[in-house]
Amino acid sequence: MTTALITGTTAGIGAAFARRLAADGHNLVLVSRDAERMREQATELHDRHRVEVEVLPADLATDDGIAAVEERLGRRKDPVDLLVNNAGFGHKGSYLDVPMADELAMLKVHCEAVLRLTSAAAEPMRERGRGGVVNVASVAAFVPRGTYGASKAWVVQFTQGAAKDLAGSGVRLMALCPGFVRTEFHQRAGMGTDNIPKWMWLDADRVVATALADLSRGKTLSVPDPRYKAIMGVMKLTPQSLLGGVSSRTGRKYGPKYGAR
Repeated sequence: MTTALITGTTAGIGAAFARRLAADGHNLVLVSRDAERMREQATELHDRHRVEVEVLPADLATDDGIAAVEERLGRRKDPVDLLVNNAGFGHKGSYLDVPMADELAMLKVHCEAVLRLTSAAAEPMRERGRGGVVNVASVAAFVPRGTYGASKAWVVQFTQGAAKDLAGSGVRLMALCPGFVRTEFHQRAGMGTDNIPKWMWLDADRVVATALADLSRGKTLSVPDPRYKAIMGVMKLTPQSLLGGVSSRTGRKYGPKYGAR
């Protein structure tokens, strides 16, 4: 039986990955800062799907947290076959309104953790000749939107570059770029969503189903909805200055704090 490790697992896209992978018969390693909530999640998934579920509390905004997950990913005797780097957050306000410590924490979670955990997983996967990594980015990677958009753009470029380098090794890497998904992400960040049209919202379970199908097809980039694929086509023809103006007005009623997508 294969094992999947998911970060930011207690809500949203991370929880949807856990539900789907458990239903498909994968053992799980759940990673988040909220140990109590993970234990409840682990019990539910084990009882419902009869899979083994390991809980690993870790704050990926810290070196110790990242190192703990690196250690688990590097185990050869109990290998991880699929890594889902999902942990992420948004924060309040636009550039210069956000404290520098919060900006650096975002880069730590969105970029450094993704780099280190992908590397920790990919090396033993390459040795075995099989494995997969899904790095959750966002359609925000393709529009000018401060540190959040820039960090997600890095995730896309890094993932596709690494996938090219590992071609033929049996290790698949894919960047997942959803749009607005109905999760706790916006609520936790205090983000206002009243100005987002209903048709732009996606269902987390459908996003995950599409992502796993795209990974199995060998795609290195997954945009999991025809609506957003069309939007991205329009974006390619739209001046960057206009995209930046639209982006800066969307979901800007933030509050502090962060959590999983």
